[in-house]
Amino acid sequence: MDINKKCKLLKIYLSEDTKYKGHNLYHALVLKLKEIGMAGVTVTRGIEGYGEGRYLHTARVMDLSLSLPIIIEVVDNVENIEKALPIIKEMVNEGLVFTTDVEVLKYGKNINKD
Repeated sequence: MDINKKCKLLKIYLSEDTKYKGHNLYHALVLKLKEIGMAGVTVTRGIEGYGEGRYLHTARVMDLSLSLPIIIEVVDNVENIEKALPIIKEMVNEGLVFTTDVEVLKYGKNINKD
């Protein structure tokens, strides 16, 4: 990713149990985003939340849910995020998908050349 360009954050909220062609949607998205060359993808499993239907999903022992919230985050330059959006729209049939502008302050490792 070229951090000298404008960057965007693509964020996707969905349920852990959402499927795509028989596989977990979040995993299918990670594989597809890697395939198209996105700079990086992070998937986070939420411990509690609710969405449009207002059904509470929780990781508390007494209420253990197999449908916890999943958040997928992708930061890349504007061109790459825009390239990914049609694919995301085709794969994600429910949930929340949005982008926002971000300023990348650091990406990758510092390599000391002493």
